[in-house]
Amino acid sequence: MSHTLAKSLSPLQLWGIVVGMVISGMYFGWNYALQYTSPIGFIISVLIVTLFYTSFMFSYAELSTAIPHAGGSMEFAKRTMGPFGGFITGFAVFLEFLFAVPAIALSIGAYIHFLTPAIPIVAAAVVVYAIFVFINCLGVKTAAVVELVITIIAIAGIAIYAIGGAGHIQSSNIFTKNLFFGGLPGIFSAIPFAIWFYLGAEGGAMAAEECKEPKKNIPLGFNLGIITLAIMAIVTLLVTTGISNAAKINNVDSPLPSALAFVYGANSFFSKALSFIGLFGLIASLHGLIIGYSRQMFAMAREGFFPYFLSTTTPKHKTPIWALILPSLAGLIFVLTKATATIIVISSIGAVVMYIMSMICFFLLRSKEPQLERPYKVAHISLPIIALVIAALFMFAVTYANLSTMLWVVATFAAAALFYLVYAKTHMKKVAALKDQEEAA
Repeated sequence: MSHTLAKSLSPLQLWGIVVGMVISGMYFGWNYALQYTSPIGFIISVLIVTLFYTSFMFSYAELSTAIPHAGGSMEFAKRTMGPFGGFITGFAVFLEFLFAVPAIALSIGAYIHFLTPAIPIVAAAVVVYAIFVFINCLGVKTAAVVELVITIIAIAGIAIYAIGGAGHIQSSNIFTKNLFFGGLPGIFSAIPFAIWFYLGAEGGAMAAEECKEPKKNIPLGFNLGIITLAIMAIVTLLVTTGISNAAKINNVDSPLPSALAFVYGANSFFSKALSFIGLFGLIASLHGLIIGYSRQMFAMAREGFFPYFLSTTTPKHKTPIWALILPSLAGLIFVLTKATATIIVISSIGAVVMYIMSMICFFLLRSKEPQLERPYKVAHISLPIIALVIAALFMFAVTYANLSTMLWVVATFAAAALFYLVYAKTHMKKVAALKDQEEAA
């Protein structure tokens, strides 16, 4: 067994991974923001988040092409801040992806239960999770093809939804009498749910080492991905709030079919069909994020942050098998807790930590290594500045709305830091020596 990955991804497949990791956010989760703010207030939140992700992804593409590495932001932080900075950033990414997957699996279970009530939610979630872990075991090329097909179906679902709903939009549903319900605090509280529209978009960097011609294909896949997501997020939000009553969809797990029910009826073919297609959106993200956390654990193990055997890949498919299976078992345990809302918040916090660290890395790398080859450069320095400022705003918003959960996450990061000092700091040196021996052999 080796410790390298296969280079087999095209820009189209990378685009499929980027969009697929995120597209479930169009189908569920974001609508809970309407408990805290009005449609107009949430549109403001979404526009802020869209500005952030657009700025962030263009900036992140520069980092990923300069340093194409399966560790993504972890490798950027290690190079600019040292091993401890790399470890903390890598751990944040790992938390983001690991906790997002159980939340999505539970939503898949809920969709399946809605279509077939005899099937329990948790049982469906566990079975689907296990199936896609197995598909990932067959290698990234197989996984990426499956991801691309599922993602295209999920995008078609959003297009069908937009066509079916656009003609029924009523401005009075968007411009409600209480135009800014919740005020500024409501807009802040809605930001974590607006993030859910885009959460995981940066995960394509986890597949950077597996991309053919990464210096050309990474920015192409990234930039097309974020443009696709921005269009879908805005269309989904406007159509959903325009055809329905915000108070009636702010606590459901299937907001799009529920919104269509206002126009066509709850038992209409249109509503039921979208519920079925919605499964593809959820599955696409589940599948893509499994790729993400397995590559993150692989990269951390290869650096010595985690036990080195976790970086082992299979001879035939070059799959990081242990980095895929072990965190998946942990994810299945989180599925059994059924604590979807808390799981989503933890995932969001991990993401925001990574965003802040990545943009700091951007400026440090520009300062420390100005001569580093950068096949793709961000159009203007204002973009990473905007991304960093808004990411700091995100941290305030998520903490403001979820203080008790934030305390648990802080404790988790403290435990991770202790693990680094007790184990990883020493283990890194042993792994470096082992790598030298392997290269010499």
